[in-house]
Amino acid sequence: METQDGPQGATGEQGRAPTRDSTVVDELSWRGLVAQTTDAGEVRRLLTEGRATVYCGFDPTAASLHFGNLVQLVVLRLLQRAGHRVICLVGGSTGLIGDPKPTAERVLKTKEQTASNVERISSLVQPFLAFDGPNPAVLVDNLEWTAPLSALDFLRDVGKYFRVNQMIRKEAVAARLESQEGISYTEFSYQLLQALDFLHLYRTFGCTLQTGGSDQWGNLTAGVDLVHKVEGVSVHALSTPLLTDSSGAKFGKSEGNAVWLSADMTSPYAFYQYFLNIEDASAARLLRIFSDRPRPEIAELESAVSQRPQAREAQRALARDVTTLVHGARATARVEAASQALFGRGDLAALDAATFEDAVRELPMARVAAAGIPIVDLFAASGLVPSKSAARRAITEGGAYLNNVKVTSDEHVLSPADLVHGRWAVLRRGRRSLAVIAVGA
Repeated sequence: METQDGPQGATGEQGRAPTRDSTVVDELSWRGLVAQTTDAGEVRRLLTEGRATVYCGFDPTAASLHFGNLVQLVVLRLLQRAGHRVICLVGGSTGLIGDPKPTAERVLKTKEQTASNVERISSLVQPFLAFDGPNPAVLVDNLEWTAPLSALDFLRDVGKYFRVNQMIRKEAVAARLESQEGISYTEFSYQLLQALDFLHLYRTFGCTLQTGGSDQWGNLTAGVDLVHKVEGVSVHALSTPLLTDSSGAKFGKSEGNAVWLSADMTSPYAFYQYFLNIEDASAARLLRIFSDRPRPEIAELESAVSQRPQAREAQRALARDVTTLVHGARATARVEAASQALFGRGDLAALDAATFEDAVRELPMARVAAAGIPIVDLFAASGLVPSKSAARRAITEGGAYLNNVKVTSDEHVLSPADLVHGRWAVLRRGRRSLAVIAVGA
């Protein structure tokens, strides 16, 4: 995460408020960020008549937030820009339990792992919001009020307000009850813990609105119900749609691996490339959610998707905007330079070592012990061509490149002078087929 040039806060250059002729509810709706509300009229009233206090929770079940969590951070940013007080909750206690998954029981983290994740995520969320100035965001950890609570007090003061017949109707719980594995009492009680958060934040800060993904709707409404039963007041929930591609698959997941917001878990280059390669059908929707470009500019990019899909204008804008939002403008400039240089539109040697290595790690790689290997052997070993004879043909036809320089002789031997940052050589076949040679251990 960039520190000196990281994500823009609510008062930063990207902190554009909603248009004057719209409320923040209209802004959220235009961006496609409203799936359900407990009462649409009351939620609109809350967010248009005065200053509301709103919270969203993030569980530290991993060492980083992922792309899906970014939606909630965007919602909090928009609400803070509109003048509302926002609370960002990192779940030190709920993270010890884990929200029930529809498929299987979670492997519980240790207290030490959870505490470490809380610290990392607390640091990660801060650049997205303004924690100083006239309307500072609030950062809290629910372990603060949950840890002192005894089991008896929890059962008497919280558990008595819940009915098991209603709890088992929650989507994830119902799915688990129908499975062979069932559900443990630990995970079954998760919704009580999250509901307690809403009650505590209502009592402490006057919080009257919780936001979250639509897959959290059962937990959101559990908190709404608890506050109503205990305090006799109406509070509300707003959920956002899940991010899915045109096939209905969740974004940010690929063979179980999330697109993380932490640079040490998903590099800025890999992050940028992920959005650069988003399908046409999703690019416009994601621009509305994550970009701060003016609406007419986003509309033009939406039109470009259908009129000039080969130019991928929307994807380029999306990749630039989301990477800047998460990693800062400097990191974005570096990864764009790396992306261009890999395809012959820049100097590979001019890239800093860290950005270069992040970029080439995304390529097919062949490892060799040392320089001194014929170029035709390297092209064959990289998989860019099926054989040494095919490598010779590619060189003869003018379609083989070493570090963006056309290879003119099939007798060329890789030398130490050919290595970028002392250990890398980038091979290219034609315009877009790339591979990298790693020299040494």
